[in-house]
Amino acid sequence: MLLDVCCVLAFVVIGRASHKEAASVAGLARTAWPFMSGLAAGLLVTRAWRRPAAIVPTGTGVWLATVAVGMLLRVASGQRTTFTFTLVALAFLGLFMLSWRVLAWRALAWRAAHG
Repeated sequence: MLLDVCCVLAFVVIGRASHKEAASVAGLARTAWPFMSGLAAGLLVTRAWRRPAAIVPTGTGVWLATVAVGMLLRVASGQRTTFTFTLVALAFLGLFMLSWRVLAWRALAWRAAHG
């Protein structure tokens, strides 16, 4: 779950830097809060504390909730969003939030096979 927070923060930092936005704490917080709220919703809905590294349902649920709730909250708070931005968020967060789970699953499988 901490890795999910890191994924969202990386998305925000990289996104702000690519648009040459200031790296202030206030700016980062303003951009991050909708996605962090979506992440929290996804973690609660999927009960991620039970199986945090599970790809399904935890990983996919957390990923999709992070993006969906994040975009809805951005719109509700007057922040700009576009279809392209939504696709980028889906791709980036999906890649990173699911990748760490795939790596964890593979490591556990390897450990089980090799003691």
